[in-house]
Amino acid sequence: MRSGLGMLLLLWCAIGLASGTAYRWVDDEGVVHYSDRPREGAEEIRLRQPSGFAPSPLPAPPVRTAEPQAPAAAYESLDIVQPGQEETLWNIGGTLDVALRVEPELRRGHRIEVYYDGSRIEGLEPDVTAFQLTDVYRGEHRLRAAIYDATGQPVIESPEITFYVQQTSIQNPQRPR
Repeated sequence: MRSGLGMLLLLWCAIGLASGTAYRWVDDEGVVHYSDRPREGAEEIRLRQPSGFAPSPLPAPPVRTAEPQAPAAAYESLDIVQPGQEETLWNIGGTLDVALRVEPELRRGHRIEVYYDGSRIEGLEPDVTAFQLTDVYRGEHRLRAAIYDATGQPVIESPEITFYVQQTSIQNPQRPR
């Protein structure tokens, strides 16, 4: 019982010292000393209350958000520059040159798809801006292009253009002006 009382007294003194006053002084040789008893020339230091026996909680890690990306619709334009709108093409032999313009350039992970007469053109590279179509014969045709992001969502679409293909016939060999 006596040793338990001694331990309690020792603990009470330690807590009292930790939450009380201490004194600091520097001796003639420049050594810094601390004590719980006042001394001539000592500086009084107020000690903080102890936080207890529970460890301090760790600070919460900073919340990291994804780096801001430019909006997906930041393309200024997507245009079909060849053939031109309402252009009439003569005697192309079934081969049509197509050129697209994307401003600014196509982003990584985005892809271009081109539609001819309402159907998607199969087999085009996803970043192609110039190519040839085959089997384009006489008549009225439509072209449009679209850019899709990595999730497959449309980002921008070109205006649909209409063009015409004429073929000189044997019955009328002169090209009209």
